[in-house]
Order: sequence, then C-alpha cells, then structure tokens
Amino acid sequence: MSRAPLTRDARRVLLAQALRALAYGFGSVLLGVTLDERGLSSTEAGLVIAAVVAGTVIASLLIGRYADRIGRRRCYIALYVLLGAVGVAFALSDAAWLLILFALTGALSTEVVESGPFTSLEQTMLAGELSGRERVRGFGVYNAVASAFGSLGALAAGSLSLVHDWWSGAPANGRFFLMFVPVALAGALVARSLSDNIELATQDDTPIVSDQPTRPAARLDVSRPVVVRLAGLFALDSFGGGFVVQAFIAYWLAQRFGASLGTVGVVFFAVGVLQTGSFLVAPRLAERFGLLNTMVFTHLPSNLLLASIAFAPTLGIAVGLLLARTVLSQMDVPTRQAYVMALVTPEERTAAAAYTNTARYVVRPIGPLLAGVAESIALGFPFLIAGSIKSVYDVILWRWFSHVALPDEAARTHRQLPADASGVARPTGKDSR
Repeated sequence: MSRAPLTRDARRVLLAQALRALAYGFGSVLLGVTLDERGLSSTEAGLVIAAVVAGTVIASLLIGRYADRIGRRRCYIALYVLLGAVGVAFALSDAAWLLILFALTGALSTEVVESGPFTSLEQTMLAGELSGRERVRGFGVYNAVASAFGSLGALAAGSLSLVHDWWSGAPANGRFFLMFVPVALAGALVARSLSDNIELATQDDTPIVSDQPTRPAARLDVSRPVVVRLAGLFALDSFGGGFVVQAFIAYWLAQRFGASLGTVGVVFFAVGVLQTGSFLVAPRLAERFGLLNTMVFTHLPSNLLLASIAFAPTLGIAVGLLLARTVLSQMDVPTRQAYVMALVTPEERTAAAAYTNTARYVVRPIGPLLAGVAESIALGFPFLIAGSIKSVYDVILWRWFSHVALPDEAARTHRQLPADASGVARPTGKDSR
C-alpha cells in the first residue's frame, strides 16, 4: 500500500528538530567540560545541571497550559530565540547565577531525544498533520532524525580536541556554545514558515490563532483520567531508566571490565546507530500489531535484557546484552508519542504531551542518586533495579490499557470502541482540520 507523503508543515517540523538535535548533541558533550573549564565547584555545576532539568519542567508546563492560546507557532519561535540566548550566555559568562538563570528558560537539554517544551509542541503539531498509520510513521522518522543529528553533534563536539591540537590559538571549548546562535536563528526561521494549519482548529475547521485573546488556556477535560494514569506510568518508567543513564553505564564498564574511553565511545556510537534504526522499524511493527502491543512487547524483553547485564561475566557479553537491549528498548518512544496523541482529543493534545513529557523529567534525576547507593551494595545492582522497575511499568501499562481500542485501530479491526481507561466510553471526533 502506498504511503502518503509528509505534509509541508510536517517536513518543516522535522527540519527544525534536526537543527536543534545537532545543537543538543553538541552541547551534551560540551556542557560538563565547560562547567569544569570555568572553574565552577561541583555544587555549582550540579545546580546548573539541575536548573536545566527544572527549566525543562517549568517550560513544558507553561507550553501545555498556554501554547494553544498564545499560538503554537509563536511559542515555537520564542523557544528557538531562547535557545540562541542560552548559547550566548554559556559561551561568554563565568557566573554560575547567570548560567542557572538561562538554564531555567527550558531551552537547553541534557539529552538529544528530549521530552521538553520543544517536543511537546512538535508532537502536537505532527499529530495534527498526520493520522492513523502515517502518524506513528511520522513519529518514527521524527525520533530517528533526533538520534542521527544528535550523534553528528556529539561527534562534532568530540572533534574540538583536534581543533586545539591543530590551532594553538583556538578559543576555549565553552566559546563554541556560540554555535547555538546560527542553529537557533535557522530554527526560528523554519518555525516562522509554518502555516496556520499547525494551530488548534475550531469545530468549523478554522485555525485558532493568537490574535483571539479571549480563548481560555488549554486544559485537560475528557482525557484527564487517561493522561493522569499515563503520566504516572511514564514517570515510573523514567525513574527506572534514571538508574542506568549513559554516564553510569560508562562508569560501570570501566570499573567492572576496565573498558577504555575509546571502547566506551565505540559502544555508545553503536548504541546511537541502533537507536536510529529502531525508531524507523517501530512504526512498521505498530502498523501490524498495534501501538500498545508494540510498546509493551518490545519494551518488556528489553528490560529483561537490561536486568541481565548485571550478571554479565565478560565485557563482550555485557556489550552484547546492552546492544540487544538497545535494539528493542527505543521502539516504544515513537509508538508512545503516537499513542498519547491518538488517545486524547485534538483540543487536549498540547496539554497531554506537555504533562506526560514533564512527568518523565520530574523523576529522572532521582534515579542516578539512588544508583550510587545501590552500586555500593553490588556493582551491577542498578541494572537489576532498573530492569525490574521498568518491567513493572510494562505490566501495569498492559493491564490498564489493553482493553482500550484506539479509533484508528478499532476501524482497522472492525471492533466497537470500548470504554476508555477512565471507565467511560468516549467517542472521538475528527482527527484534524
């Protein structure tokens, strides 16, 4: 069956996201080096990184509440302008308080495939441009673009050591945060080129734009019980994932097996490649088996593989289990995003994306702190804890939502739409304009 091409606006959203992922990949490598280079204490550096996470939470909540009233396009442009301002601040300032202030804008991220205010807007805009099978395919491409361009950004940041080797007068590493400025300007121009179709539409298919100040802020209504449950589950999954962030995995490989920095770098490059591929494969599985089935039955075995890493006797086996886990673990990302967008009404998508994404960020920093405690008990214990927690998430997700048929899937299987997770049958309207 032929596939419909992506719309003009969808292609532009992917372009803007690619630009940002390039900057985030570059910045994720540069951030820690820059904070150390500026002479910040460990406490000050921790506060800056904590401010990045806190800013993401605050900005996501604001986007969820006000973006549909102010205008999605205007908010999108403003976030890119803030990203450029953050680049200037981190390139030129040594003051911890100023770095913390700009980190609190929410425009910066410590992750390439992030779940912040940009993502909340982009998921909503893509969901309005795509429907049915094309939606999950679009989200697969969306995440693959982030992973691929983020890897390129990280590779570019890693090459700065060569620049300093070849050019004795090269600027300090932190000055290269100025690269955010042209990226942000390009992203803002792409965002400005989006049509009114990306705005929330009224019942008569007329886009609501920001020159209508009387429109109330976006709120959750019919879908509130569903979103609350999903947010809680996504928080549980993110909490488990916090035990095995990449920094811990790198540390564990070095401590447990004496892996060199070069070895760890190659492993993480392979992880990035496999992630990109899995983002593209996931939509094909979802088309055949459904969104929820793909989410649960790829994620659950990946978590069993994650837990088994704790018992790996050799470096080769540990890396093999990690890569096998990576093939499966990321398939729930585009399917999860598409699932949330399909489960709620079009009017509630911005709020639903913002609140479910924020739930993942709020609990994320707790995991690494507890991983240090768990590691003192047994070096591989965090892998076992993470795999167990994330497996519980999969089981509960299946138990709560396996009876909920999405409109697209119900139409395909000729089943009647049952009650939603709140226990009340909910008809759904047209998907978009």
